[in-house]
Amino acid sequence: MTALLEIAGVSKSFPVRAGLGGISRTLKAVDDVSLALKEGETLGIVGESGCGKTTLARLVLRLLEPSQGAIRFAGTDITHQPESALRPLRAQLQVVFQDPYSSLNPRLRVRDIIGEPLRNLGWNRARIDARVDEVLGIVGLPVEYATRYPHAFSGGQRQRIGIARALAPHPKMIVCDEAVSALDVSIRAQIIDLLIELQKSMGLAMIFISHDLAVVREISHRVLVLYLGRVMELADRDRIYQAPQHPYTKALLSAAPIPDPAVERHRQRIRLTGDPPSPLDPRAAFRFAPSRLPADPNAPILAPELREAAPGHLVAEFDA
Repeated sequence: MTALLEIAGVSKSFPVRAGLGGISRTLKAVDDVSLALKEGETLGIVGESGCGKTTLARLVLRLLEPSQGAIRFAGTDITHQPESALRPLRAQLQVVFQDPYSSLNPRLRVRDIIGEPLRNLGWNRARIDARVDEVLGIVGLPVEYATRYPHAFSGGQRQRIGIARALAPHPKMIVCDEAVSALDVSIRAQIIDLLIELQKSMGLAMIFISHDLAVVREISHRVLVLYLGRVMELADRDRIYQAPQHPYTKALLSAAPIPDPAVERHRQRIRLTGDPPSPLDPRAAFRFAPSRLPADPNAPILAPELREAAPGHLVAEFDA
């Protein structure tokens, strides 16, 4: 099956200036990331705060332009396309944001919030109203909620409205950026079940970004592990959780809580010592190989490369 989304060697760098008149340095937030996503597939992206998950999502959505690499969506190269050329593709590529309290305009009614992307696409009022009623039903909200304002709803209901807005223009793919992290545990489970059902019934491709490894395991088909903007491991969900290969993946999994006290009590934790390197240091590319760091910060740096540990299972490794 042809990939819906293809990312090849994508990097994103930001200039950082230290103080007034200070030296300008480069922060590489995403570093040489490649992946492919099929129609109907969910890719989970995990990693600690600051690893580049959200930056990668913004690159996929073309809210940011890559510094290097290429992005193809639905067979079209969107790497450096202007907004006028991207506009027709916006309907097919939607996003659900992290905070349901700040991602909805408090001055608009639900009908106008959900209908806004459709108005931008040139739909007429009657067609918009019919689609708003339809997607409210799809996400489990009564049609009469369309006349209310966001302040009248709970966090879970607001996130359902956000999902309805993403579904309104009939997308092929949705990016969920920490879409359940701000919700209570019970509500989080309901939203996850809703996303899984929507993905199956509509054949949606999905990028699901989260720091919650249990949630990622439940919703994803494959999992990508990021560290300081670079892919450490990429594999099928079951293989990542049952047979992780990279030390960072193992450390992440060992830190995730297990509901069973008996299992949790006897589990061996992997504790990472020291602080992670600054992403401003070019030697940070060595990642988990501190013994290889040259004394000279300007010395040539050889970053780890992804190698196939098993069919479809990629792990970042150094040459022996």
